[in-house]
Amino acid sequence: MIDEILKFNREFVRERGFERFATSKYPDKKIAIVTCMDTRLVELLPAALGFRNGDVKIIKNAGATITNPFDSTMRSLLIAVYELGVEEIMVIGHTGCGVQGMDADEMLHLMRERGISQEHISLMEHCGINLREWLHGFEDTDAAVAETVDLIARHPLMPEGISVAGYVMDSYTGELRHIEA
Repeated sequence: MIDEILKFNREFVRERGFERFATSKYPDKKIAIVTCMDTRLVELLPAALGFRNGDVKIIKNAGATITNPFDSTMRSLLIAVYELGVEEIMVIGHTGCGVQGMDADEMLHLMRERGISQEHISLMEHCGINLREWLHGFEDTDAAVAETVDLIARHPLMPEGISVAGYVMDSYTGELRHIEA
């Protein structure tokens, strides 16, 4: 599959397909969005919200959640605010998320089945990583979005005046529903 992707890329560049996507690193609408990496949202989310290339910063991860105040998503948001002019942040979860109901013990079992040794798992835990906490999912999408909004809004390095709001998107229709934090 990667060879096919690389072949397409060479043709894309040769045919100058990139020209219609030219923009700067600064988001025109001064908005950053934290959303899920779900494949259903790749084209649906920008289309449903009317965003074009260059309009917003989109930060994707599993579940549109922030696992701790110093994870890479929070770092990306702080860079977006301080370096790239973002003034508003949207957290957008979605219906039918694969992280909802995810079980850390089951994931650890799957890791072992795929050859990860108990020694490596124990080493991670010995280094202070609580794998069950780190790999856990959530039960309630609304609550997970509200928790992430609260973490962002109350983060000690987030300046006052940054608007942070949470939503859940219908994975089929693209409709947004506001979540009270």
